[in-house]
Amino acid sequence: MLTAERRRSIMQTLHHDGKVLASELSKDLNVSEDTIRRDLRELAVAGMLQRVHGGALPISPATASFTERQQQAAGAKAAIAQAAIQFIRQHQVIILDGGTTPLQVAQHLPYDLRATVITHSPPVASALAEHPEIEVIVIGGKLYKHGVVSVGAATVEAYSNIRADLCFLGISGLHPEVGISTLDLEEAYVKRAIIASAAEVVALTSAEKLGTAAPYVVGP
Repeated sequence: MLTAERRRSIMQTLHHDGKVLASELSKDLNVSEDTIRRDLRELAVAGMLQRVHGGALPISPATASFTERQQQAAGAKAAIAQAAIQFIRQHQVIILDGGTTPLQVAQHLPYDLRATVITHSPPVASALAEHPEIEVIVIGGKLYKHGVVSVGAATVEAYSNIRADLCFLGISGLHPEVGISTLDLEEAYVKRAIIASAAEVVALTSAEKLGTAAPYVVGP
């Protein structure tokens, strides 16, 4: 079997099963595990899968730019936002994570909602700037440009001193093998701090991210 054919077979198995194991691929394709690991490495470099210990998982679609992601599954994200706001009660302290789906939540908050929203996302803060009843607290730090959010030690420290009623978490991938994952290590630390700061966590994800993984694990 040619290399291109073998790698095409690997991708077909990945799409069908939701994961691949190097040991099983080695037996199925009658090649060494070293050959399979090399194939997985090259496919990962090409952005076609996410390598994990012993194999690979489907890659998160969140690698596109923020502007591009705003156009992807926009209707589904709006529907998710409408469902998410049902968890909100008057006068709560709410953390809104960065990302295109949390941004939709911000844009759909009722105008009669009285609450405090804490965010490290400039787009989310901007979306709430003219809301008449919501107090907006913006957490600073270093700008992670892909996600358009603040990250770093200062961001994590700020969240560690907050006790929120509810948080809406944006995620890059959700897979039963690894849980919630994201594309940036510093962003993963921030998301963990957000989860620790909130009494209740609502993870927001559209269908195309289900069964996919990104490099950095946030939690189960």
